[in-house]
Amino acid sequence: MTEKREFMSLEECLERNIPADELEHVNRILFGKPLKNLEIPSTAEELAKNHDFEIKGYTFEAQPEQLRNPRIVRVGLVQNRIVLPTNAPIAEQRDALHRRIATIVEAAAISGVNILCLQESWVTPFFFCTRERLPWTEFAESAETGPTTTFIKQVCEKNNMVIISPILERDEAHDDVIWNTAVVVDQHGKVLGKHRKNHIPRVGDFNESTYYAEGNTGHPVFQTSFGKIAVNICYGRHHPLNWLMFGINGAEIVFNPSATVGALSEPLWGIEARNAAIANSYFTCAINRVGTEYFPNKFTSGDGREAHQDFGHFYGSSYVAAPDGSRTPGLSRVRDGLLVAELDLNLCRQMIDSWGFRMTQRLREYADWLSAASDHGANH
Repeated sequence: MTEKREFMSLEECLERNIPADELEHVNRILFGKPLKNLEIPSTAEELAKNHDFEIKGYTFEAQPEQLRNPRIVRVGLVQNRIVLPTNAPIAEQRDALHRRIATIVEAAAISGVNILCLQESWVTPFFFCTRERLPWTEFAESAETGPTTTFIKQVCEKNNMVIISPILERDEAHDDVIWNTAVVVDQHGKVLGKHRKNHIPRVGDFNESTYYAEGNTGHPVFQTSFGKIAVNICYGRHHPLNWLMFGINGAEIVFNPSATVGALSEPLWGIEARNAAIANSYFTCAINRVGTEYFPNKFTSGDGREAHQDFGHFYGSSYVAAPDGSRTPGLSRVRDGLLVAELDLNLCRQMIDSWGFRMTQRLREYADWLSAASDHGANH
């Protein structure tokens, strides 16, 4: 099938149509304070050109401090379309994505990335819309010893990089239960831990509860050599308390690997992760896949549409937001891409001190009301 021509990006449209003197103000309002471009090595740019993916880089700076040195870390966000059609053999689809990501990770390593995050369920098509169990559940694999984690361990060790790898996990030790899981592997090729998706959508074509259960790992924060990180998987970004808990548990960077389509969520996309960064005084990294994926059999939705074979257009637009409200422009809506951002983690505490959100948040009062609200049988 031929994919229709999609809108390239909001940023490209603004730049093309708004006079330069006005564009400065528009960008300030939409994206916060201007960021410096991060120089991307020519070898990484050449790799991106030869392998048809976008690469961009930006720098988030903090105020110089008298008692602390800057805490600099580079993060990488990868968005990509599937490589083979969805009717190709499962192993071939998976292996083709391994090869594609290995190339993009190489560019990230050349660019000095310390922590890299891949999109939700990056090693599969987004078959969660179809409600078909087979052959899709064959993509599920062990988070510790499966072929994807084995591949990621090798890539991490080779490139001295922490990688967040969201997969469909088969819990072989507990009755083969399936989970939507982000596996965190450190720069030595060791699995630091994993987080299972807390919230499952039940809207439109999202039929994810057909495949996996709500997560049971809470809100873990992983201490890496480069900072404290957490993973808020896809639909969890719509839940402010989910973001809050990662902050309470000490996260400095929260990654949000996602798979979401334009007709459903695009007006929300630029708001939620940015707002979470402001409200919780940490950096957020929003990653979304790109492209339109077609499936062999038609499927129906909960919204009354006729049966169809595609889920809609995954609009990419991955970006990084800072606790001061600034954010990068998004990657393209239509191309594979790598976004590199250099962060000074000192900005997290500087914003805590400046705005006083932690001092004024009244957690005990909220805890009492949340406890009451969670008791559905009680009178409020």
